[in-house]
Amino acid sequence: MCGIAGWINYENVQASELTQLKEMTDSLYRRGMDGEGFYMNKDIAFGHRRLAIIDVENGAQPMTVEYQEAKFTIIYNGELYHMQEVRNYLIEQGHAFQTTCDTEVVVHAYAHWGADCLDHLNGIFAFAIWDEEKREVFLARDRLGVKPLFYAEKSNAFYFASEIKALLKVPTIRPIVDQEGLSEIFGLGPSRTPGHAVFKQIQELEAGHAMLIKPSSVEKWRYWQVKSEPHHDSLEETIEKVRELFINAVEGQLVSDVPVGTFLSGGLDSSAITAVAANYLQDREQTTLKTFSIDYQGNEEYFQTSTFQPNNDRDFKALISEKYETKHKDFFIDEQTLATYLQESVHVRDVPGMADIDSSLLWFCEQVKDEVSVGLSGECADEIFGGYPWFQAEESYSNFPWIRSLERRNALLRPEWRKKLQLDKYIQKRFQDTIADTPLLEGESEQDERRRQLFYVNMQWFMAQLLERKDRMSMGATLEVRVPFADHYLVEYLWNVPWEMKQLDGEEKGLLRKSMEGLLPDEIVHRKKSPYPKTFQPLYEKLVRVKAEKMLVDPEARIFEIVSKEAFRNLMDHESTFETPWYGQLMAGPQLLAHLWQIDYWMRAYHIEVEG
Repeated sequence: MCGIAGWINYENVQASELTQLKEMTDSLYRRGMDGEGFYMNKDIAFGHRRLAIIDVENGAQPMTVEYQEAKFTIIYNGELYHMQEVRNYLIEQGHAFQTTCDTEVVVHAYAHWGADCLDHLNGIFAFAIWDEEKREVFLARDRLGVKPLFYAEKSNAFYFASEIKALLKVPTIRPIVDQEGLSEIFGLGPSRTPGHAVFKQIQELEAGHAMLIKPSSVEKWRYWQVKSEPHHDSLEETIEKVRELFINAVEGQLVSDVPVGTFLSGGLDSSAITAVAANYLQDREQTTLKTFSIDYQGNEEYFQTSTFQPNNDRDFKALISEKYETKHKDFFIDEQTLATYLQESVHVRDVPGMADIDSSLLWFCEQVKDEVSVGLSGECADEIFGGYPWFQAEESYSNFPWIRSLERRNALLRPEWRKKLQLDKYIQKRFQDTIADTPLLEGESEQDERRRQLFYVNMQWFMAQLLERKDRMSMGATLEVRVPFADHYLVEYLWNVPWEMKQLDGEEKGLLRKSMEGLLPDEIVHRKKSPYPKTFQPLYEKLVRVKAEKMLVDPEARIFEIVSKEAFRNLMDHESTFETPWYGQLMAGPQLLAHLWQIDYWMRAYHIEVEG
């Protein structure tokens, strides 16, 4: 993976602006420490940071290719999983290649098909291509939004970058957060409305979208969407198809010229990826698969079961590692490090995140990076198979089911902001907008239609949040992480599989479990879902409380411009009774205090200008 940044200004890019381009690109240093490159002419400025994965020696960017007397320059962040297939086809059509990297395949694909090249690309990506003859820049982002891309239009120029921090290096783009941005933070956070970047002057190119910047116009369109169609496969055919698509996705994502490993929690999703990857490498007599997991010092002593975390991961990880003969490493983070990384994870994400769920993941990715440069992870299985508890509950269909804390969110705000933001209405509108956008199937029952809408809401919101977290925290450690369950062929197929099949035998993700029989041990196949681990160590709560107490008495604290001090004190006094998570399944108790501390830190560190 890499980092890209640049701008288009048809009123002339000055060579003297190279300093600004370097500042934007340098801010993305963590996304690619293997090299940097720049390209400027009178219309555009392109900057690139490289993390070398394929053709390490020859894949430097920006990359310029010529085809039929036309010239194209690309900056690219991503990975193609069927690169050789597309490359071979283009060679047959007369294209000549100088490298074996996928960057060159993408730019040749655009030279050949134009914007329709996106229909031929299977992978995760965000890129910009300059067509010198037409004086146009083409921007695109992958179907599920695994790789990020933000943009801003300011002072006759169009700016873009992999991360918000790069855009904030532009002097005319200020860190303004208006009422809408505050509603995102305090009402929907840490998730975001697709296309909304929290900052007033910055937008996000949505997943599955592309843009074309011309001298006279800027066009944006959606090039991919799930399609609702009748599912005709039998149960047996469906099980076999899911197994085939999943194995193809994992094996396709093992392509790399650098070491690859998997994240292994011992749960169904990560174990399935590990099993396929280990078998693939062993069959080809390649290197032994490395697997990695994270836990917290002291969790064995303090672990508590709950609806969301019914058991510990330790024995299940060992079972998979032994069966598939992986080289496994457990990394244990201490509570002081966990609390310290709360600050760094904000800088990596550019907005307040998921507290210690972010900070532990950032630290974990740094440890993994010492072992491999590419990791495969199990995100997105629950969103496409319906693995969360809220898929079972009828009340989940009326609003975002991972935000059950709206009353508490409102209660924390100062009265004037509660009146201005009207979080209830804001959240409900965002929910209804997504529901209205759902591709429906004519003739479905009302219940099936509502469940399809819930799957769509999960894909657009909760899955997007998890993918954002994984991208920022992994790239913050200069580690490329791939997510096989976000393979668009698998997503498209499962979109139309009936709920009765997904919930086979009354088990959550029953279809996935059935498709993994024979590949995984029965103990794993039927293990109840357990999410990303959190700490139960009392010391962490003490450390977070110290941070919160200091913030409460600090006259420079920014959060109390929006949040009531009295409400915050009350939260601290009764925090142990706050059992309903602020977001998702785990953000309660000390995780909530840490999240609020992150908001205050973000407002200070990013010099947020509140506009109300």
